[in-house]
This record gives sequence, structure tokens and C-alpha cells, in this order.
Amino acid sequence: MDLELIAMDRVTSMERGGPVVSVDGLTFSYGRGQVLHGISFSIRKGEVVGLLGPNGAGKSTTIKILTGILPPGGGSVRIAGHVMPTAAISAKKHVGYVPESAELFESLTGQEFLELMGRLQDVPEESLQVRIGRLLEQFHLSGYSRLDEYSKGMRQKVLLSAALLHNPDIVMLDEPLSGLDVNAGLMVRDLIAALAADGKAILYSSHVLDIVERVCDRVLIIHEGRLIADGSLESLKASTQSGSLEDVFRQLTRVDETISGVSEITESLRR
Repeated sequence: MDLELIAMDRVTSMERGGPVVSVDGLTFSYGRGQVLHGISFSIRKGEVVGLLGPNGAGKSTTIKILTGILPPGGGSVRIAGHVMPTAAISAKKHVGYVPESAELFESLTGQEFLELMGRLQDVPEESLQVRIGRLLEQFHLSGYSRLDEYSKGMRQKVLLSAALLHNPDIVMLDEPLSGLDVNAGLMVRDLIAALAADGKAILYSSHVLDIVERVCDRVLIIHEGRLIADGSLESLKASTQSGSLEDVFRQLTRVDETISGVSEITESLRR
């Protein structure tokens, strides 16, 4: 009964404008190696939040915990009012997730795959068919056959479509533009802004800093498993006296220390 009361209170809080994603003191370890060290942040409706960090910083691990793929090692995670992993099934109904890469059921067509994903999310059949038709048309996927014939970019469009079919409250994107051509990338960028304007919370993880700077209201930076920055682009630029997000990132993650390594590489090529 206590868990039910907690869940009801959290949902009510969300409806009042509280955070739809709430992370408090999150830790995680792979074996003896600790990957996340007490990360805390929240995301509200209508926010587009960028999640940045060097390779191995813990970005994808964080997203996998938020989407219920991995259990938190410690701390607390609440998605749309549901405590993870206790209420992961209920939480997942509120989440659309686009992974950096994913295995698809390659014997299915794009239409069949999206039908399967939509039915797993209990989307009403009439709405499902309308949404699939429009997504396939807008992503120029109509007429293609089995998924094993799709290019990387086409597969990414299918994953984006599957993430949106059930009209989720929260959309989590891990390198969503991977493999997309310029026109499709621009469309996804505009789509992110439209989804946020419609009240959806967006978590956008990417290494492409100029895109993050264009689409995100706020930025989280993880370095070595710790959250080292959380703020608007303007506040982060001001606090680091930087002119761009790239400069902020370089300063906070000490990227400039790698310049000597670049010099060593170029010098070796001259010999």
C-alpha cells in the first residue's frame, strides 16, 4: 500500500508541473568498476536537455537505467512518477527510446515492425495505422520491404518512428542522428522542438555539440561518472567565460590536455 501511495503522490506532482524524470544519487557499477558516482538531476515537461560527456563517461549507462534496461545500483530514479525498477513496466509506457544502435527483427517489413511495437504499447489499432502511415511517408520509408534491406539511416528512421508511436511523455534519444542524411537530420531537429512545444520532456545524448547547442534548453555534462555541470547554455557559458558549448565542454572535461597528443600524432606523420 505504501508504494501505491508514493506512486500516486508522484503522479499528482507531475500533473502539477513537477519533474517527469527525477534522478537522485544514482550509482552503478559493472563488476568492481564503478561507472556512475551519485548523479542527481531532474527534467520537466517541455524541456530539451542535452546529456554530454566523453566516451566512457556514463551517458549510455544513465539512459539505459532511465529506460529500465539496467537496474540502478544505488540512489533513486522516478519516471513519470513511477519508481524504478519497481514499476518499470508502468514507467516504460511513458517513455520513447531511440538507442544509438539496435537489433531489429530483420524478417519483418518496416510496417510490420511498427505494428508490433505499437501493439506492445497498446496503441488503439485505428490510431496505430494512421500514425504508422504518416511516419513512413514523412521519413520516405513507404514501399520498402524487409528490414534486412534497410540502410543504417533507414533503420534509424524506423527506430525514431517506433519511439513515437505511443505518444510518450518522455523521449530519450541516444545519438538519434546517426546515419541520417542532412534533410532527415534537419527534420528530426525540428521534430524535437515541436515535441517539446507539445509538452514532452526530451533527453538528448550526443557527441555533436553544435546540434546540442541548437536544440537544447539545458545541458548536463558527465565526466568520469560524475555530473560536473547542469545548467542553461547561457549560464554555463557565463560561468566558464566561454563563447560556445564546445568551449564549455573543453574546459570542464579538460579536452585541451589532449592537444599534446594531437601534436605527437601529426609530428610522427612528418617523419
